[in-house]
Amino acid sequence: MMERRDFLRNTVVVSAGVLVAPSLFAKGTSNSENHLTILHTNDTHSNIDPFPENHSRYPGKGGVARRFELINKIRAEEENVLLLDAGDIFQGTPYFNRYGGVLEMRLMSELGYDAATMGNHDFDAGIDGFVKARQYAKFPFLCSNYDFTNTAIDGHTDDTFIVQKGNIKVGIFGVGVELKGLVPDDKYKETVYIDPIDIANDRARDLKKQGCDLIICLSHLGYEYGSDKVSDRVFAQKTRNIHLIIGGHTHTFLEKPTEEKNLDGETVLVNQVGWAGINVGRIDFQFEKKAFAKKDVLIVE
Repeated sequence: MMERRDFLRNTVVVSAGVLVAPSLFAKGTSNSENHLTILHTNDTHSNIDPFPENHSRYPGKGGVARRFELINKIRAEEENVLLLDAGDIFQGTPYFNRYGGVLEMRLMSELGYDAATMGNHDFDAGIDGFVKARQYAKFPFLCSNYDFTNTAIDGHTDDTFIVQKGNIKVGIFGVGVELKGLVPDDKYKETVYIDPIDIANDRARDLKKQGCDLIICLSHLGYEYGSDKVSDRVFAQKTRNIHLIIGGHTHTFLEKPTEEKNLDGETVLVNQVGWAGINVGRIDFQFEKKAFAKKDVLIVE
């Protein structure tokens, strides 16, 4: 059984608008088969260009080109890198109105995303619109709690995804917010929403049985609410076997991941990096060598 301990407070949230604090990236771990760097975004909302220099809140920040530069810089420094997205890729600028999500998918493929989940705005072009854009994505969409049977999306998403990075076997799945009342019925049609907590416990258990050293949930539930509505923080507390929740939906800017205790009293990291591609999240996991023999130590940087 893997114990979660020795958390090192070196997690970084970096701005995609500028290359900040490059010394933080020079960890000297590029040859480590036991080190994993996770980069992540959420709620990019068709923001292809950076904000203008005279923008009142985010002058010159964001933009796919700068994100590309930043991601490639980190990949040049680290051997094992995962790039993930927590949904709401569509809607927000005229690029979506003009290209219906195709441009976003093409660019994410060029950036080398490994996996993403769907947000509520990814239904804005309707079921058929998503499928049309989806064909340009060279990465899987993970939607564990949406049943797309009898819709055009059926067969175009995956339940779970396993990837090997060095010595680390990573299992990933995705959960989304309830669409009823949030998305027009004719946009998601016969899509059936399944309770994300029940499905997460099932999927995480399966990934653990398949020998995954690290289990990640891509969530578009939202960080927290002033009600009993399920959020990432509630979700973390009511599940087990998940190490990291990468969130979206509420456009929450976190300077560092929140730590929650799951059903077994183990620590779960929850992170979200705002919206519009302004920030790219970074979390480094270092596994001690004996973890691969005994599965007993996980260090998060």
